[in-house]
Amino acid sequence: MTWPPGAHASTFGGNPISCAAALATIALLEERLTANAANVGAHLLAGLQSLMDRHPLVGDVRGRGLMIGVELVRDRAAKTFAVEERNALVLAAFARGLLVLGAGKSAVRFSPPLVLTREQADTAVAIFDAALGEVEARRVGR
Repeated sequence: MTWPPGAHASTFGGNPISCAAALATIALLEERLTANAANVGAHLLAGLQSLMDRHPLVGDVRGRGLMIGVELVRDRAAKTFAVEERNALVLAAFARGLLVLGAGKSAVRFSPPLVLTREQADTAVAIFDAALGEVEARRVGR
């Protein structure tokens, strides 16, 4: 910001506080948050993949870092989308304190903050497991 007065004008340009905040954020990302996302993300992915053994509604689990998608299907072989079940699962998880989002036609998106711990990831998997059980029980009761 060495321009003489009147040489340049910008409402948001060169705001020193914003620049300091951006530099601090970049430092946090480089020093630990990116590594935490990779480490805890792999742990969360493995936990969610383990649910496939118990829940036929889970057709696929995929992701990278802490951005993970769980695809729900009515039939794994046919890969039939489970749209209604996905919507019910999002609500069942929310009722238990886990906020997940629908994505695509029948996927559930996990995108927690980069500071997520392994213990919090385990809690999320347990809640998601219970919510899946509830939704599958309702399907059987139809």
